[in-house]
Amino acid sequence: MSEVQPVPATRFAGPRKPHLPALDGLRGVAILGVLLFHTGHLPGGFLGVDLFFALSGYLITDLLLREIETTGAVSPAAFWGRRVRRLLPALVTVLTGVTVLVWAVGPPDLVRTTLDDGPWVQLNLVNWHLLAESAGYWDRFGSQRVFEHLWSIAVEEQFYLLWPPVLLVIARYARRVAGRVAVVAATASIGSLALMVALAGAADPSRVYTGTDTRAFSLLLGAVVATGPVRAALARAAGRWAGAVAALLAVGIGILWSLADGTTSRWLFTGGLFAHSLAAALLIGLCVQAPRTRVAGVLAWPPLRWFGLISYGLYLWHWPVFVLLSPERTGLDGLPRTLAVFAVSIGLATLSKYLVEDPIRFRARWARGRIGVLAFAAVMAGPAVLWVVLPAPAPVVVDITGL
Repeated sequence: MSEVQPVPATRFAGPRKPHLPALDGLRGVAILGVLLFHTGHLPGGFLGVDLFFALSGYLITDLLLREIETTGAVSPAAFWGRRVRRLLPALVTVLTGVTVLVWAVGPPDLVRTTLDDGPWVQLNLVNWHLLAESAGYWDRFGSQRVFEHLWSIAVEEQFYLLWPPVLLVIARYARRVAGRVAVVAATASIGSLALMVALAGAADPSRVYTGTDTRAFSLLLGAVVATGPVRAALARAAGRWAGAVAALLAVGIGILWSLADGTTSRWLFTGGLFAHSLAAALLIGLCVQAPRTRVAGVLAWPPLRWFGLISYGLYLWHWPVFVLLSPERTGLDGLPRTLAVFAVSIGLATLSKYLVEDPIRFRARWARGRIGVLAFAAVMAGPAVLWVVLPAPAPVVVDITGL
């Protein structure tokens, strides 16, 4: 037999796997949970972010491992190029559009925080910026910040930056790559949990909730389940009871979402978030291993899948819409305001998918290669100009001379 030459890593597009509708449905569940939380209808809906993290860790690691299997290596540059084409267009659209709108019609406090936060959003460091500003996560919803929800996008982007080089090193020096990846991811996830527990004593849990180091376990547990050895072990353990196990995991996650509260549920930060992320990762693995189970069938329900398909744009847009459609500005509150926020956010997310995300991700040849690098630089320059040319309102001066 002739020796098969490995395909250069830079040409890897990923061997196509059967599309799994249940994973789209899981994205839909995650985004609906977040929206219901932010509109005050589901106390534990913020855990949808953890489901997003576990899904991202699983899918990205699965893709990178298939690249290693096909080419024998990982091309971080090619991976980052794919992530840029997938994530940056919609993010820049929201960042630019919301900034200009807020500057034009927003109150001074909102304009100041938007111009202050925007550059850090662009650098994918807004979670650390908010922590440095002592902007508490749990007590700031409804305050004057339109980009605060993007802390989770920053965490994911930082993971995307660091994880491919780790797998590249493992692929270069390890014989059993998937097994070594599982060990590294599991060990790192335990370290992340230990750090969260060690830092969880503060009155405000924002540091451990939005810090990349203390939230990495959610992504890493998804990565663990994406490896071949763990998937095989999960299939053997669940066996013919995969449907029942998936149902138990789904019910347990639902109970957590209905009961958890970020300000009073201190157990979340001493192992609860880790347990939830592990349950989410196992549910993802079972949906992949046993796509014909009842749970996978429910998750493949077309409306849930639809929300999953627009989930990225919906996540980007929903919080600025919520802030800007305030009761003071619209005269709406309670359920009417929630319905208005849902309608406007879904409309903007749909436009984002079909007019911005999909065309650039799938059809824009100029977004690849050397021209793509130039386009990336031009796109990044656009918002950067805003931070320079848009004047921030003068801070409020308090006269204390008469006190």
